[in-house]
Parts: sequence; C-alpha cells; structure tokens
Amino acid sequence: MSRSDLNSTSRTNWAALESRSEENIDYSDIPPLTDEFFARATLRIPAERAHNLVQLDPDVKQWFQAQGESYKTLINDVLRQYIENNKSQRSA
Repeated sequence: MSRSDLNSTSRTNWAALESRSEENIDYSDIPPLTDEFFARATLRIPAERAHNLVQLDPDVKQWFQAQGESYKTLINDVLRQYIENNKSQRSA
C-alpha cells in the first residue's frame, strides 16, 4: 500500500521529504525525553492486540524464555495441553 493510499488528503511532498538525509533534519523544536517524561508516560495498546495480553510472574516468564526463542509457542502448547487434560473436569 502506498502512502497516497493511506491518506489521500495529505499535501506532504513525500519525495522531497524522503530525499533529505538524516543530518539535514532539524530536531531543535523537540524537547528531550527526560526521566520525568517516562514517569508520566502511559502505555497504550491497540484494542485488537490487548486481548492477547497475559500477566505472567517474572520467574515464570524467565523460565519459558530460557527454553528458547519459541517460548511463546511453548507457553501456548502448555496451556493447550492443560485444557486437553482437564476437559472432562470442566464439563462436569
């Protein structure tokens, strides 16, 4: 999808903007990000992603991470196996 598809009302000259080098960008009007800024910051997660959040104890997460890169898949597999092993208990 091109930029013009995303916002057909934009009057930004994207070609001119993309032709600039990083050294020519003026950041002087952007305030520094201080510890106070981060202390007041709020994490905002899009609703479509928020339903995937699960709170894990730090030691539990560390154990799964130590099992390898696919630790999220492993967590899912462990939970699925738990469901399968306990189906009869829940339906009773």
